[in-house]
Amino acid sequence: MASNSTIAELLAIMARLRDPERGCPWDIEQDFRSIAPYTIEEAYEVADAIDRGALGELREELGDLLLQVVFHARMAEEQGAFDFSDVVAAICDKMIRRHPHVFGEAKVENAAAQTEAWERMKSAERGAADPSALAGIPRGLPEWMRALKLQKRAARVGFDWPGPAEVLAKLDEEIAELRVEIDAGAAADKLEDELGDVLFVACNLARKLDLDPSAALRRANAKFERRFRHMEALAARSGRSLDVAMPLAEQDALWNIARRADHRGELAAAPSSQAPES
Repeated sequence: MASNSTIAELLAIMARLRDPERGCPWDIEQDFRSIAPYTIEEAYEVADAIDRGALGELREELGDLLLQVVFHARMAEEQGAFDFSDVVAAICDKMIRRHPHVFGEAKVENAAAQTEAWERMKSAERGAADPSALAGIPRGLPEWMRALKLQKRAARVGFDWPGPAEVLAKLDEEIAELRVEIDAGAAADKLEDELGDVLFVACNLARKLDLDPSAALRRANAKFERRFRHMEALAARSGRSLDVAMPLAEQDALWNIARRADHRGELAAAPSSQAPES
């Protein structure tokens, strides 16, 4: 049901929560660093609701994400750095500046041309402080996302594989190198280095297939959870529990039953995770 709530009301609520004398002790003691993980988590909750087509939940998750923006803006206002209106003004200015084909006289042929124009404008805005093609990629991004951005930037100057077949060959090569180090009993840092190469190339493969590696992994996670929960249910029906006391061969047999049921579309989606209270 629609309400008459406004951004002004939300800003007032956050100000009250942060009030040193009348506010919430938890909210008062937070800072940018402590809140940042919640901001990232709420963004993932939004993506999860979208992925499941849960529009009712999406409304709630977008509200939680908006609260994170308001929280950060309030803390900045308390320090005299900027406030929420400055955040809004900055993004409005940026959107108008980066869409001259909408708000000006420029012309673009299609979405791909607009993406190229957008990236050129971003590069120009970064200036000459760092002339590298890789300049400006945040180090705080999830590493899979940073890998994709690094690869896309390199591809713009022609440093790229021709297609997925070549990336698959490179992936085979990197897996073989990891296997050699495992067989040799290599130290953890060497294994981490080789595993990192495998994951980096896997991200590159997703890019060449025009797939989102996060979405692919989210789908794999959901599939594993569906099947594992079904394994637990099958074990419970026979009066047993799925634990280390059950031989691996029996667990594999349950997995195969769950996998076949999943292929037939008989398994329900696992319950959605619940975000922490805001």
